[in-house]
Amino acid sequence: MIVARTVEEIRAAVQQLRRNRPNSTVGFVPTMGYLHEGHASLMRKSVEQNEISVLSIFVNPIQFGPNEDLERYPRNESGDLQLAGQCGIDIVFLPSVDVMYPQATKTKIRVAEVTEGLCGASRPGHFDGVTTVVAKLFNMVKPDRAYFGLKDAQQVAVIQQMVNDLNIDVQIVPCPIVREADGLALSSRNVYLSDEERRQALVLSESLQMAHSLIREQSTITAAELNDVIVKYIQAMPIANIDYVEIVQYPSMERFAASVQLAKHNSDILIALAVRFGNTRLIDNLYLPYQS
Repeated sequence: MIVARTVEEIRAAVQQLRRNRPNSTVGFVPTMGYLHEGHASLMRKSVEQNEISVLSIFVNPIQFGPNEDLERYPRNESGDLQLAGQCGIDIVFLPSVDVMYPQATKTKIRVAEVTEGLCGASRPGHFDGVTTVVAKLFNMVKPDRAYFGLKDAQQVAVIQQMVNDLNIDVQIVPCPIVREADGLALSSRNVYLSDEERRQALVLSESLQMAHSLIREQSTITAAELNDVIVKYIQAMPIANIDYVEIVQYPSMERFAASVQLAKHNSDILIALAVRFGNTRLIDNLYLPYQS
């Protein structure tokens, strides 16, 4: 496994492997590290579908707000490299901030509309940082396919919109959410949770399961009614502090009108949650593709 730390090294490593493996495709998994089974599922999918697989690990400062957890974001380089090797990754790109941003960034990529709700509303500027760093990484690695987890479904929609609008020659491959046995969505931030916070955080997956059942069983339930049920269910947890509960069309992220009967609407549905437990903000979602 090759470890590259500069732009020159990552470009040279990818080019060399392409020469050594003619007609090969390159899969790419961009991450912020502190890897877990969710990331491993993306890496294994890339290895399954491509002859060359690249992983990047970079905690991107320009997607964090002034009061967010950049400095305390968990890091474990040796553990990450070990897991990448176990998954069959060929190249790991481990740039520093100085490598990614050698001078103050005067150019940013902003995707309109898709970014305006959910995390885009509660974390201003976040997605500008995401799209900018992902575009930079795409230009460095030049992958054929890139793999993103649907736990951050809005991020997937934003990156797909950017790729479409800018004619970036890469296929975006969304991958399912990976959960613990008790239903908690895997996240690098789960390490921050106390035992009690983690116990109460199960309300996220439980509320989504309940919402799915209600849509199946009550064909006339409206977006407003379902939203109210989810909010009340989460608020029953004493330390749960709701950032947002949103029911939107996917991938446009357009909010459903309050009176829309969800079971009868002809679009994909995303029920998205962001809730704080203590100082830790967790996101989760349920994606329901339209079935005619």
